Amino acid sequence: MSYAYLFKYVIIGDTGVGKSCLLLQFTDKRFTPIHDLTIGVEFGSRMVTIENKKIKLQIWDTAGQESFRSITRSYYRGAAGALLVYDITRRETFNHLYSWLEDARQHSSSHMVIMLIGNKSDLESRRAVQKEEAEAFAQEHGMVFMETSAKTAANVEEAFLNTAKVIYTKIQQGQFDIANEGHGIRIGPQQSAILQPGSAIRQGPPGSGDRLGCC
Repeated sequence: MSYAYLFKYVIIGDTGVGKSCLLLQFTDKRFTPIHDLTIGVEFGSRMVTIENKKIKLQIWDTAGQESFRSITRSYYRGAAGALLVYDITRRETFNHLYSWLEDARQHSSSHMVIMLIGNKSDLESRRAVQKEEAEAFAQEHGMVFMETSAKTAANVEEAFLNTAKVIYTKIQQGQFDIANEGHGIRIGPQQSAILQPGSAIRQGPPGSGDRLGCC
């Protein structure tokens, strides 16, 4: 299907916070209660519409284990957006956010949009991290914040879409150099068809395909 832009996302955070389940809920509209640990990275994609433009989201779900951190870091490069996920029932996953955030900002474009996600909001009775605390952390570090439930699908759609909307707005404001695919954005055939000759925006090289390299 033709699209105007392709945005590359990464999903990051500790093991077991529900990163893979969020991806599955968003791309396939289903929830699997038992999910194998992600080894390295997993991949999914979905088309969304923003301001009447088709946007293809290419989403890389990264492993949370420390042993895979070096692999995960390579996927920050060339990402336009990141979902930084913690589990609202496990305090340690919230405590580790600063380390994840520091890693992401060190290895990514300064314009990468980061959405903070408190997952498993359906387990309110087991809450260990208050919403107000997470909101304050997000505000302090310039992130958008949302609580989600991969199980019930609460706010999952909104989390991915809101991140895409911020990226799209930054494109309109000229904050992303979309001629540079290293920023995690590619112009699609739909948008290329309406660009005027001499525009500073260009497509990737012929035959580059949909996949953006990890590095």
